[in-house]
Formats: sequence, structure tokens, C-alpha cells
Amino acid sequence: MLSRIIVTTDGSEASDRILECVKTLRRVGSREALLLRVFDVRDIDGLHETLQKSMLPKLEQQRSSLQEAGFEVDIATPVGIVYAEINKLARRHQSSLIVVGSHGESLVRELLLGSTAHSILQNATLPVLLIRVEITEQNGGKRCRAICEDLFRHILFPTDFSDTAEQAFLYLQHIVQNTSSQVTLLHVQDQVRIEPHLKDRLEEFNRIDSERLQRMALRLEQCGARSIDTEIHYGSPTKIILERARDERFSLIVMGSQGRGFIREIFLGSVANNIARLAPLPVLFVPAPR
Repeated sequence: MLSRIIVTTDGSEASDRILECVKTLRRVGSREALLLRVFDVRDIDGLHETLQKSMLPKLEQQRSSLQEAGFEVDIATPVGIVYAEINKLARRHQSSLIVVGSHGESLVRELLLGSTAHSILQNATLPVLLIRVEITEQNGGKRCRAICEDLFRHILFPTDFSDTAEQAFLYLQHIVQNTSSQVTLLHVQDQVRIEPHLKDRLEEFNRIDSERLQRMALRLEQCGARSIDTEIHYGSPTKIILERARDERFSLIVMGSQGRGFIREIFLGSVANNIARLAPLPVLFVPAPR
């Protein structure tokens, strides 16, 4: 399910740190990696060959690092529109996951790894693992740290019970089967959708959704999950997911990128946009079934 991955890189220290996170994907069956540096056709102004030559030594170094971890690694340095080239190569290589980095709280303004993480997420046809990169001042210089320690320790799984959430749950099951992760299943009763006309049915909704979560927990138990918690909250989905994500117990969020209810908007339209921008953890976004 996650055997072939695409890793976006720009040869920077930040991308070196992200490679350390990528190595942990061996635990969930990742075996082949395509190191991808897309030169945006709008920016290079005919300098592709020169830029490619200057980048190749670093890409070879990164290839060696992944090979030492047991990956088979190819390198690609195409010219084009970033998300379009990623999707094209994903089809050609039959890839199953895209790994991309993001700095800080802005996906939109930060150009990282040769593209905007925002455009990759918005247009991806595959699941995307978004790795947060923290950049700090140290000894008069800048240092990078990718936030992915013990990536599969405790997974937070927000669900709205949509088809897309079910698709994301299949990936969660695959991860749990390979890592025996702890999991917290989270559903938020959206206050905006329920008030004022459905408030009297909240207890009924909670009962129905609690049963749904329990059925999901049973499936995860059968996959070998170390422990499973279920939570139902009432309020703003964005606010509650982010509040739970700040709990230091969690190491990864897995969620659908579209759905009914609180993730019904076009990807990165509302809730998913804020989770991508603001969550302090890595996030695995799974798109709708195609």
C-alpha cells in the first residue's frame, strides 16, 4: 500500500532532515523511493541544465543516505509545474505516497523543497505525508529539525464517517498492522451544523457515532493496535482537532482530505487547510477514492 514513495527535495538541510523521517517509512512497507526535484518552469528562465548539474551531487548524497536505510532510489529533476510533474511521475512510477515538507504556520507563502506544499496538497492524486520542519536560531545560524520522532507511536485519527474517511481508515489499518501503534479515534459533532435545529438530537447522534467508533476500534484491535481510545466532542472541528493535536502523546495525524460534514469542502478549503497549516505534527492526508 505504501511501497513506492515520492520524496520532494531541494537539497537543503531541511530536506536532509525530512529524509530521516522517510527512513521510518520502512516500517510500513516502503521500499522504493523517487527523489524528486522539480524546477518550476516559471522560475528557471532557461537555466535548467545549469541548475540540474549543481543539484545532482546533493541528490546523489541523499540517494546514498536512503540506500543505506534499505531503499531502492531513483532521482528525477524535471522542469514543469510542480504538482503536475509530481502527479505525472506518480502515475509513471505507480507510486503510493508523496512526502513533502512544510515550514511553520504558512503553507502558502513558504517555498519549500522547490514548490509550495499548498499546491502539492491541493492537487495531489495520492496520499500526502506532510512533515513539519522547525527552523530555529542556534549559535548565530539557522538549524532545522523535522518533527517526526517515533512517527507511529500514537496516531490521532479524526473521522466524519464519510467515504474519504473510510479510505483514510484503510491506510490507518495498514499502518497499525505493521507498527502496532496506539490510536485515538476522534469525531467532532459540528456545532454550526447542529445548532439550533438539531440540538435536541445530539444525544442520539452521540450514541450512533459512539457505536461507529467502537466498530472501528474493533477493526483496529484485530489489526494489532497496542491500545485504542475513542473520543466524541461538540464544537468547532478545526479548533478541537488542533487542540488534541497539541497533546504531546500524539505523533501523527491520519485523516481524509475530503468528506461530508466538517471535511466536505474542496481540499484545503477549511478544516483540512487549517490542520495542514497549523497542526504541530506530521499529517497523512488521504484523498477521496477515485
